Amino acid sequence: MANHQQMASAIRALAMDAVQQANSGHPGAPMGMADIAVALWGEHLKHNPQHPHWADRDRFVLSNGHGSMLIYALLHLTGYDLPMSELKNFRQLHSKTAGHPEVGITPGVETTTGPLGQGITNAVGMALAEKLLAAEFNRPDHAIVNHHTYVFMGDGCLMEGISHEACALAGAWKLNKLIALYDDNGISIDGKVTPWFIDDTPARFKAYGWNVISVDGHDVQAVSRAIATAKHSADKPTLIACKTHIGQGSPNRVDTAKAHGEPLGADEIALTRAAIGWHHAPFVVPPEVYDDWSAKDKGDKLEQHWNHQFTAYASAYPELAVEFKRRMAGDLPKNFHQTVVDAVVAANTKAETVASRKASQLALEAFTAAIPELLGGSADLTGSNLTNTKSTPNVRFDLAGDVVKDEHGHGGRHINYGVREFGMAAIMNGIALHGGFIPYGGTFLTFSDYSRNAIRMAALMKQRVVHVFTHDSIGLGEDGPTHQSIEHAASLRLIPGLDVWRPADTAETTVAWAVALQNDNRPTALLLSRQNLPYLPKGHSAAKDASGLDAINKGAYVLAEPSEVGMSKKAQAVIIATGSEVQLALKAQALLAEHKVAVRVVSMPSTTTFDRQSVAYKSAVLPKGIPRIAVEMGSTDGWWKYGVSAVVGIDTYGESAPAPVLFEHFGFTPHNVADTVRKVLQSL
Repeated sequence: MANHQQMASAIRALAMDAVQQANSGHPGAPMGMADIAVALWGEHLKHNPQHPHWADRDRFVLSNGHGSMLIYALLHLTGYDLPMSELKNFRQLHSKTAGHPEVGITPGVETTTGPLGQGITNAVGMALAEKLLAAEFNRPDHAIVNHHTYVFMGDGCLMEGISHEACALAGAWKLNKLIALYDDNGISIDGKVTPWFIDDTPARFKAYGWNVISVDGHDVQAVSRAIATAKHSADKPTLIACKTHIGQGSPNRVDTAKAHGEPLGADEIALTRAAIGWHHAPFVVPPEVYDDWSAKDKGDKLEQHWNHQFTAYASAYPELAVEFKRRMAGDLPKNFHQTVVDAVVAANTKAETVASRKASQLALEAFTAAIPELLGGSADLTGSNLTNTKSTPNVRFDLAGDVVKDEHGHGGRHINYGVREFGMAAIMNGIALHGGFIPYGGTFLTFSDYSRNAIRMAALMKQRVVHVFTHDSIGLGEDGPTHQSIEHAASLRLIPGLDVWRPADTAETTVAWAVALQNDNRPTALLLSRQNLPYLPKGHSAAKDASGLDAINKGAYVLAEPSEVGMSKKAQAVIIATGSEVQLALKAQALLAEHKVAVRVVSMPSTTTFDRQSVAYKSAVLPKGIPRIAVEMGSTDGWWKYGVSAVVGIDTYGESAPAPVLFEHFGFTPHNVADTVRKVLQSL
């Protein structure tokens, strides 16, 4: 019989010791949640420490990521590749025990948490992915997708507005395999939360459509029974509200804000050791406690059992088994390249004049038909973002909580997120982290501000998530400055690891999508127009093969040389433009040619991608010694790094008026671009 008290004491001791040694960290939450952790990790969690990426493992998310020593202690004690030396190195440079848990750094960590509220939201995405994959791949007597998603979260997570967005959706989607354990200790950094957090949390979650169970969070068996009950839910997620004491075991710090975010101190640690009956030196865990915690043998048996199930499944449904393995590995279908070639050839052949948001939908028609793991959505703007296709009907659930399927047995692949931009972005991160899907979702570019921290987290976690941002400029017209993006493109380009594309026509939009789908270690933002954009004929130096990927996918390329407007001399200036402004650059080039001024036009749909190219390629596109002028309907600051002499841009907010009127008012005309080039040349 496992000694639950000693198991919990091991967590409390390791949390105290690591925070004390680092002189930094949050011991209170791990100490307060230790008994909850014993109940879940000791009796219910389905995982294998020797194979952290086993497909049908339960997912565990520590949403209150400041309590990171809780998960580090659990991973170490249960047998993951996280030795005691790493716990001793807590919060130090290049350790596997960072201040907040980071996916890809620490084995067994499923998502990077710390920004409160996003962990529970990631978990909603994981649970949704599990439910949709189960509906797609499971067959009678062959449940190869059958796991739970567990979340630990605190008051801070529930105070963040994103928790409302995500938990309301979890109830609407009937995510019965999502189980959240709430550390209800009533303390935050500023002290007792009662003056500013008076929510009736159980009532709130019942209103969302959740089951709610309230327990003493220090009664291991009570928590375990609650988890067992939650696992039998057929149509609702479950909140287990665990009443706890932050810093449990510390005689003088329990139930105080001081336990939250600072070391206990040597004297208090000694008193706590005595109070909890832990008579061992710092970072020492006796063998019998390791034995009680070890999950290696149990985990290996669980995975072996699943492997036997999958072998039987593969025998009965060989094609589905191959497809499941491909999807979970994150590999694109073998016909992906041909799909890209066909889509780009079609875009170049049809040469349509459409808004780039429509060009995106045209590309998606091809890609969603060929790539079943594409899972779309929109934050209540589907008709404007155009993220839906013939292959992606809406995701729906029946009264029993099951995925609604069509006459062919297929469920939906387009999610109505409602007006929840931040929640959508973080849920997409969870979907990507779970595996089996490539999520994309749409909203207006100006609302990327709502999504920004989740976009940043996707970049930090290197997740393949695609954000479709439409209405990318003053070109949206009469809705005015509240909806007109000015600083947003520049702001998104500042996020490390995020690719930002602002394509100019159907061909560039198709290539942008193709590159985004191939980027398996970074998210992408597509910035798309509301207004129609003409197809831009590709000159001799532009795309040179059928797919167009050899030039456009480098982020910038020479679209038109002076020779293409009847000029025989070399370029005297280079106009760099993105998106809808590329057509202005081409028209300005023609105007300048009439006055014997030779100009090269460079289309730069992705500055972030172009910046990664070789020095030789960048010099070939933007030759040294030739003046450069940038044109983009947005903030000018980001363009100066390209050595430009002038920028035709906007550093104020927009106005409410029809788009053509705004273009004239703000100087986005061929004549103004041409005049700007002339002024630059005259100043040399």
